[in-house]
Amino acid sequence: MKAVIDTSSLLALVRYYLPFDKADSLKKLMKEKINSGKIIILDKVVEESKYLAQGIVIKSLDFLNQKANQVKSSDLLPYPKFFNMMEHQFSIQVQRKKLNNIEFDSKKKDFLESADAKMLLYCLKEKTELNLDNPFIVSEETSAENDGKVFKKLPALCSLIDVNHHNLPYLFSNYLKINLSDYLK
Repeated sequence: MKAVIDTSSLLALVRYYLPFDKADSLKKLMKEKINSGKIIILDKVVEESKYLAQGIVIKSLDFLNQKANQVKSSDLLPYPKFFNMMEHQFSIQVQRKKLNNIEFDSKKKDFLESADAKMLLYCLKEKTELNLDNPFIVSEETSAENDGKVFKKLPALCSLIDVNHHNLPYLFSNYLKINLSDYLK
């Protein structure tokens, strides 16, 4: 099983956990898990992180800049069913109706190039028929649609395509099986 971590989780890690990290032990653990492939960081997530909160994620987790720690996302291509789902299930119909076809096509193109879409495509590609060892997405987002965007948020999208999603506390306690008090002061 692999955890695919998104930008919001990396930002939460840097803002809320690392300031209390004893001797960089949590940071070292994250680096180790990313190096081993137990935690997946897509290149799109790293790219997105560079422009978020003045690049605090990349400054704090400088090892993310190493290409060896990133999974290349340019090979993660959508297939016809994914396009159909984008059109009918992934989009928020109220927002969709406000756009003409050209505007919606532009929004679809932007979504397909986003870290969220690439993480979904990665999980679908890695998903097994027997549901053994399937990857899951780590995100601090909620399903609440409060930002006026055309496409639903990551947890809602995960539910639509039957991909598990969890937050950072789950990642630490259930997946990595660590007690945060051992790492934080």
